[in-house]
Amino acid sequence: MEVLILAAVALFVLSRLYLALGKGENNRPVGRTTPASGSEDNGNRARADELAMPSADRPVFTGPAAAGLEEIYNLDRSFTTSGFMQGARAAYQIIVSAFARGDKAALRPMLDDDVYEAWEQAIDARASGEAAFELLRIKKAEIESADLDGSVARVSVRYEAELGDGEMVRTAREIWTFMRDVTHSDPNWILDDVETAN
Repeated sequence: MEVLILAAVALFVLSRLYLALGKGENNRPVGRTTPASGSEDNGNRARADELAMPSADRPVFTGPAAAGLEEIYNLDRSFTTSGFMQGARAAYQIIVSAFARGDKAALRPMLDDDVYEAWEQAIDARASGEAAFELLRIKKAEIESADLDGSVARVSVRYEAELGDGEMVRTAREIWTFMRDVTHSDPNWILDDVETAN
């Protein structure tokens, strides 16, 4: 009789152990999720949060030009700061080199009318055979500001570069503003303004 009582007690203890080991944190069964009390719509709320979160493909704009860059992106979803800056650095190299060579044909499609006229006069005024400053390296290039006027986007880039003429080296600090109608299929930006930077 005692053996039967002991066997019954052992069976009870083992069953309690099995139930305890089969549960996870907060006594919830492992592998199952249950809503917290009073929040039966948690699943719906989580799905709504996911929909409200920005897409992983959407760029994040920071800095003082962020608002303008965001406006440009909203009208032209192919716009990214990394892509723009890659083009802006290349444009600086091409334009400065073309100006140094006096290559008006290379400059014309890359410059706004006013900028082209000013640079054309500077090339013509340069004495024959006078050495021009060539680009040695771009030390810094960063977006200074951005805005959208209707469909016309303007992004200003602050450049710091080393220029040399074979005898001396000087540092150029300028702000170049590039312009583009973002509703047009032509992806190219043109140089709209050049200012000396502090």
